[in-house]
Amino acid sequence: MQPFELPDFYMPYPARLNPHLEAARAHTRDWAAQMGFFEPQEGRHIWDETDLERHDYGLLCAYTHPDCDSAELNLITDWYVWVFYFDDHFLELFKKTKDSAGAREYLRRLRDFMPIDSIDMPEPTNPVERGLVDLWPRTVPEMSVDWRRRFAETTAALLEESRWELANITEDRVANPIEYIEMRRKVGGAPWSANLVEHAVHAEVPADLAGTRPLRVLRDTFADAVHLRNDIFSYEREVQNEGENANGILVMERFLGCDTQTAANLVNDTLTSRLQQFENTALVELPLLFTEYGAAPQEQADVSLYAKGLQDWQAGGHEWHLRSSRYMNKGGQAGADAPARRLAELLAPSGLGTSALRIPRGAEGAGLKRVKSFLHAPLTAVGPTPLPEIYMPYTLRLNPLLDTAREHVVSWARQMGMIDPPELADHNLWSEKDLRDFDFALCAAGLDPDADQDELDLASEWLTWGTYVDDYYPAVVFPTRNIAVSRLLVRRLHEFMPDDVATAVPANPLELGLADLWSRTTLAMDLDQKHEFRSAVAKFLEACEWETVNHNLHRIPDPVDFVEMRRDTFGSDLTQALSRISHGNLVPPQVYRTQTLRNLENTAADYAVMLNDLFSYQKETEFEGEFHNAVRVMQNFFECDRDRAVTIVNDLMTARLQQFERVVAQELPILYEEYELDDATRRTLDQRAAELQDWMAGILHWHRGTGRYREQELIDRYRPPAARTFLRPSGLGTGALRPSVNRG
Repeated sequence: MQPFELPDFYMPYPARLNPHLEAARAHTRDWAAQMGFFEPQEGRHIWDETDLERHDYGLLCAYTHPDCDSAELNLITDWYVWVFYFDDHFLELFKKTKDSAGAREYLRRLRDFMPIDSIDMPEPTNPVERGLVDLWPRTVPEMSVDWRRRFAETTAALLEESRWELANITEDRVANPIEYIEMRRKVGGAPWSANLVEHAVHAEVPADLAGTRPLRVLRDTFADAVHLRNDIFSYEREVQNEGENANGILVMERFLGCDTQTAANLVNDTLTSRLQQFENTALVELPLLFTEYGAAPQEQADVSLYAKGLQDWQAGGHEWHLRSSRYMNKGGQAGADAPARRLAELLAPSGLGTSALRIPRGAEGAGLKRVKSFLHAPLTAVGPTPLPEIYMPYTLRLNPLLDTAREHVVSWARQMGMIDPPELADHNLWSEKDLRDFDFALCAAGLDPDADQDELDLASEWLTWGTYVDDYYPAVVFPTRNIAVSRLLVRRLHEFMPDDVATAVPANPLELGLADLWSRTTLAMDLDQKHEFRSAVAKFLEACEWETVNHNLHRIPDPVDFVEMRRDTFGSDLTQALSRISHGNLVPPQVYRTQTLRNLENTAADYAVMLNDLFSYQKETEFEGEFHNAVRVMQNFFECDRDRAVTIVNDLMTARLQQFERVVAQELPILYEEYELDDATRRTLDQRAAELQDWMAGILHWHRGTGRYREQELIDRYRPPAARTFLRPSGLGTGALRPSVNRG
């Protein structure tokens, strides 16, 4: 008996089979034997010829790369045989034996077999290394250095993050849902597969586009869909037979306390949501990206070929899972109707974007869920949010200079034109009373209890400016439904973050505030620090553009996209970059790029943003018509009421904070030893963890003390007796930014 019935999968693309399948099967069988994949390793059985035949990786690659020639299909198939062999090799030698030290050395050596600028490698000592010695020189010579670096990074992540799985098995620990999605992208290897798609279709993603949001979303949604689909098919083998616990269904079971069938259905809903996010990005965001970057026709063609290659992979990977003996697939859609379905697929259109011309498998339920994301009533009366008990293990410390900072930030905001500007009379966004009710200095005093007066004043001003931007968009920008003007607004703001002296003249409070803050904050920064800080501010502003696009489409984002972008709309990177820069060069860059440090900062950020969403739900839903809120997103995804959604958000917050505690207690000490960090660097990172503890405790204290989210203050601010109009933006291109309705 299977542990659950396979759900009705959504698959918008047709599977097509490469005609060189049999040649690839024969080639890779011989290649695996030459590499020693069928030989026992340290007395343990990994594979024999029958394992390779049953798993049929030739069929996988023939389905996922239907258009490449025979030589390319042979190469791609060898790569997949290698990666699946590695997975089973690592399982037998290190996961089952729980040999963390041996795993660390084993994975460290594999980096030496992926050189960027040459093909010189050490002598291999096992079949995994032997496979890389053969594959690397056959793959990288025809690709750019940029692609080689990306491919090496995704391959290394695929290998090395297996230690995360090993640690969880050793501790009998199941990840929380946010952690799982993030880490599964690395362990599951789909970003690595996406790099191989570029090789297979002979179309590299241009280097200047590879890091943009649309290309990142294409890769991440592709990865999430591939991995979640695999989790559904592999649950029986991994969880019940092998003792693995890195599986999305198990994560849902543990987190929600639900049965296996319910968890499988929820994982399938997430898979569907990620596929639909992929479609939205390919059809809506790519054309905008091409226009913004002035992409040449060949660059547009290359990106489109890449996107179509990812589509082919999704469809082919699904078909292979339905047929491979490696997985649980009884009750799947491959079977007696396969010939008829195959004929229908051959006759179906298959180019980029043509999924709209077909009725894909699983479309009925998926279509209803897609429509539901666009059909929601704005400005719905929801009343005050019943707040749950909020987990906070850290003690609040408040800066004693708070009272002075409170008066200073009001004076500064008036100078910037943010409150009651005399020349605009009642056309302002905030009044002085509003600003005093918000009490951003209270937030800054909790975030940095040890700051001197200048530092505390500056932090209060950054919080004021960032929140002014946050209120400006729903009040002024969203009603215009003009993406082009929103982008121009952000481009203008970039002009006030120069390397030396700004030449642009501020034309409104947004620009004046940023110009003032930038010049004072970056005065003592070197060029690299300025670039890092500019990038953090830019991520915040570009996330506001993302919100604008969603408002134009009236589209509630899917949960994964929301969580990852919410960090940016909250300005987490901005405040964290300020703290990192204050450490100077004490921490080596490669350490700050480790997963441990990313986990430290992302868990704190996720706790803070979801905390904010609990307190701001009424303000955003009832008074602003805003739906970029975790409670609203969970309501839409889980089809539940507000109170159930609040519980889910609170549980996620708690899980992320508990993960933060685990990083501090367990992962940081391991990082210190592995990188052999000196005492000064260790103290710096310990200080960083303590700062984030203050940061979270301070944010919770501010939410409980501010008047920004109290119902009576919301009524007074948004529904005054004489409805006020909004601040009219000025400056180049802002003529179209005229609100069409009064606030509230």
